[in-house]
Amino acid sequence: MCVPTNYLHTPSFAAMSRIVASAMAVGLATWLAAPSLIEAQSADLVLCDRVAADPADPDKPADVKGSPDVAPSDIATAIKYCRVASASSRRALYQLGRAYAANRQMPEAIGAWRKAADKGSTSAMVELGVLYGTGSGVARDEAQARKLFERAANAGNPRGVSNLAALSGGGGGAGADPARSRELLAKAAETNPEAQYQLGLMLADGAGGARDDVGARNLFEKAAAQNHPGALERMGEFTQEGRGGPKDTAAAKAYYERAAALGDEDAKTALKRLECPYAIKDKRGNLVTNLCF
Repeated sequence: MCVPTNYLHTPSFAAMSRIVASAMAVGLATWLAAPSLIEAQSADLVLCDRVAADPADPDKPADVKGSPDVAPSDIATAIKYCRVASASSRRALYQLGRAYAANRQMPEAIGAWRKAADKGSTSAMVELGVLYGTGSGVARDEAQARKLFERAANAGNPRGVSNLAALSGGGGGAGADPARSRELLAKAAETNPEAQYQLGLMLADGAGGARDDVGARNLFEKAAAQNHPGALERMGEFTQEGRGGPKDTAAAKAYYERAAALGDEDAKTALKRLECPYAIKDKRGNLVTNLCF
């Protein structure tokens, strides 16, 4: 009997079953591996946040504390993990720039911040603006600094607003505009504690408009509720003096203590004055010591 050649090369049912089962197993393994890849990418960003997050960055997650500076002991870790995470995160790009800057690798820092700014990082815009405003690592260019600060300010970044207001006139550009700063801060203060604090200071001083102690106190209170050190210290002073609301020395002390615990030096000084309220001065009126009770 002649057996068709094609039949000789056709897998048996059992063999076909094994092939299908193997393919399914490979597919399942690939599917199971996918979440692990995602988790690994997320882990890089988590570690980047842990060592390089900026507490003033609007992109920072609420549950990440951040630090004003990348600690020297964390620089290598920050560069390693932020570099990986920066492939898919503008926040990580900005933080990679912070790590490079802490390591005095300014060309690399500027490169990372440019990329982050192009992706919409307002904090990166502010950092670049500072560099252009001071001529650090780049040619000094106040017009470019102002442009970057304006972009950040219009997007609601409080540092962009305050830096824009502080930037001196020059090169044909407009000088500081406190009224415009108030307007920009008011928008950002809807959600941002730093903006609430900055706008509170302007209202308290009457900068850019009428003085408003009640409005300032309300803003300080909102920022203080989010543990903003400066706002806590301001609430201590306003409450101690009864400015913009009720006077309450006990509450003032509590505000000062919270601010002092977060490192606010003005709050530490204020606490000392509360504990030692009587000043002894010499004939010229110079402070000699305080009496404590």
